[in-house]
Amino acid sequence: MALARALDNTLPDYQELKAEADRRWQELTEGERPWIRVGAAMCGQAAGALDVIDAIEADLARSGTDARVDGVGCIGLCYAEPIVDILRPGVSRLLFGNVARSGVPRLLERALDANGAYAEGAIGYLGQPVEGAPSLDALPGIKRQQKIALRNAGHIAPSDVYHYIANGGYDGLAKALSDMKPEEVVDEMKESGLRGRGGAGFPTGVKWSFMARGGPPKYILCNCEEGDPGAYNDKGILESDPYTLLEGMTLAGYATNASNGFVFIRHGHDGPISRTERAIEQAYEVGLLGKNILGSGFGFDIEISLTGESYVAGEETALMESIEGKRSMPRFKPPFPAAFGVWGKPSTINNVKSFSYAPQIVSRGGGWFKSVGREKCTGTAIICLSGDVKRPGMYEVPMGLQLGQVVEEIGGGTPSGRKVKMIQLGGPLGHILGAESLGYHLDFDEMRERGAMLGSGGVIVGDETRCAVDMARLLAAFCQYESCGKCFPCRLGMTQLLEMIERVAHMEASPRDLELMNSVGNTMESSSLCFHGQLGYNPLRSALANFPDDFEAHVEERRCPSGDCSEPLLAPRNTRSFAEERRAGRTPVEMLTR
Repeated sequence: MALARALDNTLPDYQELKAEADRRWQELTEGERPWIRVGAAMCGQAAGALDVIDAIEADLARSGTDARVDGVGCIGLCYAEPIVDILRPGVSRLLFGNVARSGVPRLLERALDANGAYAEGAIGYLGQPVEGAPSLDALPGIKRQQKIALRNAGHIAPSDVYHYIANGGYDGLAKALSDMKPEEVVDEMKESGLRGRGGAGFPTGVKWSFMARGGPPKYILCNCEEGDPGAYNDKGILESDPYTLLEGMTLAGYATNASNGFVFIRHGHDGPISRTERAIEQAYEVGLLGKNILGSGFGFDIEISLTGESYVAGEETALMESIEGKRSMPRFKPPFPAAFGVWGKPSTINNVKSFSYAPQIVSRGGGWFKSVGREKCTGTAIICLSGDVKRPGMYEVPMGLQLGQVVEEIGGGTPSGRKVKMIQLGGPLGHILGAESLGYHLDFDEMRERGAMLGSGGVIVGDETRCAVDMARLLAAFCQYESCGKCFPCRLGMTQLLEMIERVAHMEASPRDLELMNSVGNTMESSSLCFHGQLGYNPLRSALANFPDDFEAHVEERRCPSGDCSEPLLAPRNTRSFAEERRAGRTPVEMLTR
């Protein structure tokens, strides 16, 4: 019925939607029923969140307690998942961390007790102070954050569009459709200084302007392939608040006079897929997608396109190939997508984070966004912190913050108390940096000047027990396995690099191998078709430059300082050697996936 009304354009206007959303939100947050939210993003599910939700629902049914239970996204404290967030009428909101299924009955019995606020085991409160619990906003993982793209993460149900609207959602789109011309939206994005968060850092407003001329068919594409080891912020947004992406894409469609949008999500990422599908359905139901959105005369459609399980499938032209039914391999450029994209039509592609900033930029103004971060690198960075760190998580912090502040203050340093030895930054095509990188600022230009790159936000920490050779070969194995094979500099070059770094790891290399490694890497950089081959030597080059002692120990002294290289990646060392495996006709990919 709701979908039929949407097609007939008889749904309420924005003010009516907002009034209904506010009514529902007030009833939910100020009514008589407790509201229980459980962190059920990928990090929560990995820690047992679905079992916790089942236990909560079973215990409520057993006790006859009337409460609403919602699986929500991650508030960023991945180390504390599963987090159970309980809002009881007239009592502050309390969040409990690392909740186990077995502990649910006792937790609910105490936390829902009408006689007071139960704070034992609470990681924090929101609202009025609760004796025995710290303020959530004072936690190291929260107080440094400034949330824009993740403003609703963990707070709203990602399956309820009214939650999003009640918290300012679609205010930007309503403003644009009623008070702004398309070119004014583009100008606002330019004024904000937003640079693409997929890794390249190209100005988003400028990118949109390339496609602003001419009429449809034109396409808005969102890249959520996100195959980087150590990066999960795009998936985190879709699991927490998919509506901010949909609103951002719709704004991009209006600004560029495009008619359709496609969200590319990697096959198998079930949480982001299902939550985005539901968000799209609801947006159609209430008239925020489809024809004549909010009575403006502007129409826009969005659907999901699943990509193959391939890292290179995340390259923008490879995504376009995949939706056309072809193998996901990069195209030659030029022509560029703004002129010749999907099905030969003009197309603009950004990643999830870039689109997710747009609603707040349009709603609050480009100048407001520009006031956050640095002058030439505005806004926030969403950092996925993992590895040898006490508090791994997903943190949205202002651009310009030092990397050391993220690792030491927010992440708590290493669990063992050992010094940080290395930082792997920028994804598998990024760099392996030394401890001096803790002084680097989150800034695209400064990173580039220092021979590093921020990439999509993955930060992997290694302490003094880690080996740079081992880290380099892990990344080389990933890049070799994920090469699409279209161009031979990457296809053959990554295979050769992997063979050489494997010899180094097993103390079988000579100094000549290091020279050959550099020669092959430089050839790949200058002649590969796409960034996968052009940047594929980055991890090895940076490891050689920043950790020469580790390589010298392997090549000259025939030992691994940390012992990390004891396990082979390619072939069992107690059977046939790597060279024997090659002579037997087994490829590195076959050996890697044995």
